[in-house]
Amino acid sequence: MSSETESETGATATEVTHSGNSFLGDFWVNFVRWNIKAVRNPFVLVVSLVQPIIFLVLFTQVFGQVATGAVNRGPGSITYETYLVPAICMQVALAAAATSGVGLVNDIENGMFEKVLVSPMNRTAVFLGKTAAEVLRIAAQITIIIGLGVVLGAEVATGVAGALGIVAVGILFSLWFTALSNTIAVVTKDQESTIIGANLLQFPLLFVSTAFLPLSVLPSWIQVVARFNPVTYGVDAARAIMLGRDVMTVVEVTAYGFDFGGLYNTLVPAVAVLLALGVLFGSVAVHMLQRASSANVQ
Repeated sequence: MSSETESETGATATEVTHSGNSFLGDFWVNFVRWNIKAVRNPFVLVVSLVQPIIFLVLFTQVFGQVATGAVNRGPGSITYETYLVPAICMQVALAAAATSGVGLVNDIENGMFEKVLVSPMNRTAVFLGKTAAEVLRIAAQITIIIGLGVVLGAEVATGVAGALGIVAVGILFSLWFTALSNTIAVVTKDQESTIIGANLLQFPLLFVSTAFLPLSVLPSWIQVVARFNPVTYGVDAARAIMLGRDVMTVVEVTAYGFDFGGLYNTLVPAVAVLLALGVLFGSVAVHMLQRASSANVQ
């Protein structure tokens, strides 16, 4: 009788150990949870969208005439509204990605994060589910910015397909900063520190890039920084789609014997850089989650 009981107990323990969601199940649970959390706190959604809208309206109205001359030194004539919209789309992605870490800190403070860590959920699925929820929000916000830009006079040379392409670039661009924001949150476990850390990077990255003016008219030291700035690659990729032509100035692929044709001379190197950054920072974020999980168990 005793052996039968031990056998049943062992079987039950085995079933419990191997029970639970699949990777996709864990992903879906976290994706839904973070979307519900976003809907219940619309203030964060509004704040991360209002600031870029203010930038779009003020920059085009206040600096439009002055900046148009600098923008049109290259081939083709475009309005500053058309030039600026891709930059504001990347700003939206940065702002939304910055709030991702704040949401994680809230989870840490109310104890939900600890509960997730001790659960049998796959850590990568936890991070990807949260990231996917952020991506959905970013896609919606970038779509709003493109629509507002068109109302203000911007033109998407590649049409609806191009607008969707800009949204895709914005999503890809946001991944590395979302991962960085979550990493800061796990390290600091403090809301103020996470906000300060994310915002401390956000605006300098924007202003030392090709977001608001072409590389050729920027001071020489900013040109050097801009060549290594992820924002430059995101903005140039979106701007190439917006204008329907090659605009890349930091990586001349033709100088290395490559010619992908037209705007793809911008898209290929920019997307490659953004993918590499997303994988790098995403791996760090998952590693930090795993470390936090191990420390929690101990």
